[in-house]
Amino acid sequence: MTFSEKLLTVDSQSLLHLVNQVTPEQVERSLARRETNFSDFLTLISPAAAHYLEPMAQLAHNTTLRRFGRVILLYAPLYLSNECTNACVYCGFSIRRTLPRITLSPDQILAEAKYLKDCGFRHLLLVCGEAPSIVPVAALEQALDLLKNDFASLSLEVYPLSEPGYLQVAAAGADGLTLYQETYDRNVYSQVHPAGRKRDYDWRLEAIERAGEAGLRRLGIGVLLGLHDWRSEAVALALHADWLMKRFWQAQISISFPRLRHAPDSFAAPHPVCDTELVQLMLALRLFLPDAGLVISTREPAELRDRLIPLGVTQMSAGSRTEPGGYLHPAEDGSQFSVEDHRTPAQVAEAIRRAGYEPVWKDWDYQMHENHGNNRQREAQAGA
Repeated sequence: MTFSEKLLTVDSQSLLHLVNQVTPEQVERSLARRETNFSDFLTLISPAAAHYLEPMAQLAHNTTLRRFGRVILLYAPLYLSNECTNACVYCGFSIRRTLPRITLSPDQILAEAKYLKDCGFRHLLLVCGEAPSIVPVAALEQALDLLKNDFASLSLEVYPLSEPGYLQVAAAGADGLTLYQETYDRNVYSQVHPAGRKRDYDWRLEAIERAGEAGLRRLGIGVLLGLHDWRSEAVALALHADWLMKRFWQAQISISFPRLRHAPDSFAAPHPVCDTELVQLMLALRLFLPDAGLVISTREPAELRDRLIPLGVTQMSAGSRTEPGGYLHPAEDGSQFSVEDHRTPAQVAEAIRRAGYEPVWKDWDYQMHENHGNNRQREAQAGA
């Protein structure tokens, strides 16, 4: 069964009804349990639980210390292209928007990557819009081949591929995929994606599974907070992450929290999510899924990002530009969205240290695990 099929069996309205009926006594019982199950998760995203953020935060803090220690992994996005054939109403790359369309050449990719390497980054997220005729799988392979010797981890945030496509990029050096469903509500999904290949809800939803089957070992999901009621999205997001962790138990599953803050002029977030609601969602997910990575990007302002560090965050972007070529030639025209945290990578790293954590530029545990696996594979092949 795919997750798409599983989601069809979930009665979200009934679950939300339960969420809205939660009492303070139920919240206290859930917080007193040694382990948080899905029923407890529903309790912790309830309106009643909003009055218990302090004890939730302490539990989330302690849980994260036990599972991850005092480290925050730093990464940077590298935009390859802002060409796109979709008409997503919330996105700066929409085909219906007038902006300079840029696709980086191999030399430009190398130049941008050198800048990021000199900043200290060893984890890159390669990003592009959905324009397969302009950035085909072969172009993704070429970019990965250019960069794989200089970076410990190369993940993709690109249009959904077939399983053979994911096998190709994995062979070229990709070890991860980040792919947001944007919204799990099918009706809202249809409304905010009026044209383009992205209208295919199931093709997108099942892409992360195809990537897992192809062997990618970093799988990141998320919803675009603000498109739909956040508690409804939280139910599906938690179920999705839990399903992926059980299906691809050897992979590192992470959850991102992109929040609509400054959408294009013609679009206003129909369900704005405030800081308190964002924190409640993160805390509930940390307690329900203690081994999941939690990612916070430069969409959020510096002050808020600093406050979130002790609450369960394990990965942060820093110094991000969201337009192709933006590190060497910054320009707001051509960007996907506005960045709120404008600090340099070094300044973000220093803020992490001040919070009592260590910024990590390279995930040595992951590298050692991968090398150990490769050694075992070579030994098995030699024995054969």
